[in-house]
Amino acid sequence: MSGETVPPSVVLLDIEGTVSPISFVHDVLFPYARARLGAFIASHSGEPDIAAALAELDDMTPGAQPVQTLHALMDRDAKVGPLKLIQGRIWAEGFAAGALSGRFYPEVAPVLLAWHAAGLALAVYSSGSEEAQRLLFGHTEAGDLTPLFVGFFDTRIGGKREAASYAAIARALGRQPAAILFLSDAEAELAAAAKAGLMVCQLVRAEDGTAPSAAHPHAPDLASVAARFGLPQPS
Repeated sequence: MSGETVPPSVVLLDIEGTVSPISFVHDVLFPYARARLGAFIASHSGEPDIAAALAELDDMTPGAQPVQTLHALMDRDAKVGPLKLIQGRIWAEGFAAGALSGRFYPEVAPVLLAWHAAGLALAVYSSGSEEAQRLLFGHTEAGDLTPLFVGFFDTRIGGKREAASYAAIARALGRQPAAILFLSDAEAELAAAAKAGLMVCQLVRAEDGTAPSAAHPHAPDLASVAARFGLPQPS
């Protein structure tokens, strides 16, 4: 792998288990949305995008109450459009009201700021919707971090375990795959990105209990990624 001697010009970031603890999504965001599903649907069912999402839910489970279907989808962490849309809208209201704020590992904001200041292009690829990604990075203790990023990608561009998705992201960014470093905690995602020609590094966060892969480079935090790949460190 050439990433240790030729620094990347783009860093593509996963979110859960990479820059944000997995527990934040599962213990904070998911319960927040779940507790508000019924009230949100009652208040917003007449809006075109929500009405379309509810119709799609009814196609999935004809005759079932939408909240019941949404609960079932959440129970199996399904990556489906109607659920993502409704969750995202509920989270947007929570972030706007100040009831929610993004939680990131302590070194993340300083490192991302240093990388951006040095001219590195930053992008996000997560199974969470693009809208949810912007909410998380837009409401942090360090302020709004969304201006640091040149792109936000979700599974509308393709599945995270498919090499074609990473090739499509490289094309969207106008970069060669070999110039992009993908950071994730998930071995299958790293394997797909590497197959597409990207540099990869696994984040092995102690808090998330990530098991290191023998197939890919790994690091405990973004500062260690910077040291390994010749990237700038915060001053």
